[in-house]
Amino acid sequence: MTAQPGSPRILSPDAGSDPAPAKLNESSARSMLAVRQIRLTDFRNYRQLRLDCGLEPVVLVGGNGTGKTNLLEALSFLAPGRGLRRARLDDVCRRQVRGASGGEEPAATAWAVAATLDTPEGRLVIGTGLEPGRNEGSLPRRVVRIDGKPASSQTALGLHVAAVWLTPQLDRLFLDGAGERRRFLDRLVTALHPEHAGDVAAYENALRQRARLLGEGNRDPHWFTALEDTMARHGVALAAARADTVHRLDAAARLGIGPFPRAALAMAGEIDGWIAAMAAIDAEDRLRAELAANRLRDAEAGTTSCGPHRSDLAVRHLDLDLPAAEGSTGQQKAVLVSIALAHARLVALSRGRPPLLLLDEIAAHLDAERRVALFDEIVALGAQSWMTGTDAELFAPLGGRAQILCVADGSIVAV
Repeated sequence: MTAQPGSPRILSPDAGSDPAPAKLNESSARSMLAVRQIRLTDFRNYRQLRLDCGLEPVVLVGGNGTGKTNLLEALSFLAPGRGLRRARLDDVCRRQVRGASGGEEPAATAWAVAATLDTPEGRLVIGTGLEPGRNEGSLPRRVVRIDGKPASSQTALGLHVAAVWLTPQLDRLFLDGAGERRRFLDRLVTALHPEHAGDVAAYENALRQRARLLGEGNRDPHWFTALEDTMARHGVALAAARADTVHRLDAAARLGIGPFPRAALAMAGEIDGWIAAMAAIDAEDRLRAELAANRLRDAEAGTTSCGPHRSDLAVRHLDLDLPAAEGSTGQQKAVLVSIALAHARLVALSRGRPPLLLLDEIAAHLDAERRVALFDEIVALGAQSWMTGTDAELFAPLGGRAQILCVADGSIVAV
């Protein structure tokens, strides 16, 4: 069977059949979070895709631009947030393509991702995607359905799915601005505290509204009091969740994993000092007071000078006794992988299941010893990890322990 670009080959022979049976033993399956089937419609370069999976790690190999990362991105939408590329929702729609007959298929205006998952609580079906506006003038919106029932918001996904990803762009995590580190940390936090995504969304929405009012010269105290109350309540809640996660993750990362380095983590920010020194309700009152007192200064500066959006994640390479940012590119990558693996262990202990691990081009810049250690740790965790790479040989140590799939020209076939 030859598949046309944008119409991938379907691995399952019967579109009405159940996902492929598990190959792991029953006790292992009960403690896993695993995607058993993923279905895409008009997502990036995929017009339609159905892929059935076992419980083992999945390796996607193929050339650049074939759709490997697109599939990881689709999986990342099973968790709260904007996905691993942080793309605008309409940018995810399949673009106009030339069909086999030479004519052009129009660009899509909506996309959908549906997945059947095995969880410790049983089988679960999640659907999410971009839904066109219901009438003229209304905007498209992202919708979420869990077992066929509409969810009030995408934050409900965090109650069921924990997903963490590493991409080549994160190789500069310790060199880029604090915003990138906060976003990375917030994904780790949400895996342990599902309500965290809602606190982040509420805080950032109020932050933007306050900044807009300040920019317009609005001085109505009632508007500011309401917005700053929202910022204080959700800001302290999200800062406390970050503090708890970093405290626990620091203890786990200090142990190291095989040849991966030990790491130390800490929060750095004014509000993080308050969280450590006072009760949450007192921290809320202080943040409200600071925001109210700084309105004029913030209006002149065009920024909000106080709050958890100013915090940073400080990471230290313990084996070299230096900040992670001062290590070589390879050393920084090793620290990042070490933190991700320590976090996966922490989630497995806390929630009774490891998170989904989405690892894009993960093996390319690791030496042979660390590649083997990474694969062994993933298998030992019982995590369903989705990994991509251009060279299948790099994944040879996983032989017999993973599902190896080849992605080429919009088709996916088993190796």
